[in-house]
Amino acid sequence: MKSFIIEGTRSPIGGEVTVSGNKNAVLPMIAASILTEEPVILHNVPNIVDVTVMLKIAQDIGTAVNFSGNTLTMMTPSIVNPDISREHCTKVRTSLLFAGPLLNRVRQASLWPPGGDVIGRRRLDGHFYGLISLGASVEYEEKPYRFKANDRLKGRDLFLDEASVTATEHIMITAVLAEGETIIRNAASEPHVCDLGDLLNKMGGKISGLGTNTITIEGVEKLHGAEHTIQGDHIEAASFLCLSAATGGELTVNGVVTRNFWMTRRVFERFNVKLELYPNEGKIFLPGGQDLEVLKDFGNAIPVVADDTWPQFPSDMMSCAIVMATQAKGTVMFFEKMFESRIYFVDKLIAMGATAIVCDPHRAVISGPSLLRGAELPSPDIRSGMALLIAAMCAKGKSTIHNVEVIERGYEHLEKKLISLGAKIIAIK
Repeated sequence: MKSFIIEGTRSPIGGEVTVSGNKNAVLPMIAASILTEEPVILHNVPNIVDVTVMLKIAQDIGTAVNFSGNTLTMMTPSIVNPDISREHCTKVRTSLLFAGPLLNRVRQASLWPPGGDVIGRRRLDGHFYGLISLGASVEYEEKPYRFKANDRLKGRDLFLDEASVTATEHIMITAVLAEGETIIRNAASEPHVCDLGDLLNKMGGKISGLGTNTITIEGVEKLHGAEHTIQGDHIEAASFLCLSAATGGELTVNGVVTRNFWMTRRVFERFNVKLELYPNEGKIFLPGGQDLEVLKDFGNAIPVVADDTWPQFPSDMMSCAIVMATQAKGTVMFFEKMFESRIYFVDKLIAMGATAIVCDPHRAVISGPSLLRGAELPSPDIRSGMALLIAAMCAKGKSTIHNVEVIERGYEHLEKKLISLGAKIIAIK
C-alpha cells in the first residue's frame, strides 16, 4: 500500500494549479459509450483508478479502448459479454450504470452490487425504480442482479424520491433509446449530470431541462459517435482552495467552469475568505494572507454549513471545508445531511488537536483556530482522505497518511500537484 509522509511546516501552500477532468462525469460517459457502435472520443479524462476499472468493464463487454494522454477513444461494435464480474463491480459504484446500456443493446445484463466509498448507506432504489418503470425486469433478491427486457424499453413520467445523481444518470442513459418520452422529476442537476447530458445530445439524443430538476428525454432510434471535452472537476478545485485558505496561501485554479462555484464562494465567505471568479478565463483566484474567521449569523448566532442537493453545497466538499474551519477563528456547525458515516473522520482531527465535538453521525461543531499536531492517519474514503492530507499540511510536525490509493481514486497526479504548490511530501510503499 502507498503512503505519504508529510512534513507540516504551517507555511502557506499556494501557486497555480490546473484541475483535471471531472471523474464523476467521465465514469457514466464510459458506460454511455456502449450505446453506439461508433467511436466516442473524450478529452480531459483523468487517469485515475476508477476510470481504469470502468474501462476494464467496458473491455470485458466488448469495447475497444485507446487511452493516450488524457484522450480516451472507445468503440463497441458488438456486445460480447453482458455479465460483469464481481471483482470489477465491487471496486466502483458506477459499475451499475452499465445495466441500462446493455438492456438497450442486448436486452439483458447481470451485475454484482456496486462498490465505492463507505460513507453510509447509498441506496439503489432509484436505479431499480427507473429501469423497472421503463419496462425492464430486475431480479435483485439474489446476487448477481439480473436485468432483462423483452422488447424495446418505453418512456415514462418518473418521480425520484431523492435527487440521486447516479440514478438520474442511469435513467438518462437508458431512456435516450427508449420509445417515446421520459420525464425525470426531482432529477439531480449537478454539473456532471449536465456534462453527461451534453455528450448524449452530441451522440444524437434529445435531452432538455439539464441543470433543472425536471429533465425530459425524447427517445431516439439510434445514437452515433461523438467527441466531447470533460469539464474541470469542481470538487478537486474546492479541495485545493480549502488547502490554500487554511494555510494562508495564494492560489490560482485553472480549468474550471466558474458558474459551478457560486455556493462554494458563499461558504468561503462565511469564513471571511474572498474568492475571485473569472468566467472568461476559466479560473478562480484566492488572494493570499487572508485571516480566516467564522462570520456569525444575524443575531450573533453560530452559523451552520450544511450540504444538500445541487446547487447547494456538495457533500463531497464537506470534509475539506471542515479542516479549513479548524484554522478559522470562531465556532461553526457542519451538518452532513447526505451520508451518516462521512462525519466520523473528525475523530482523527480531534486526535491531531482540533477543538471539535462530533454531535451525532450527521453533525460536528468546530472551534478554532487549532494548532494541529502531526499524526499517523488512514484514508477512510476519497474526500476524508484528502481532508486529512490538508490537516497534515496545516499541522506542526510529521504525519503519515496510509492507503493513499484511496485518495488517488479521485485526484489525478495528486503528489505532483501538491509538491508544485509547496507541500513537503514523500511517497513510500
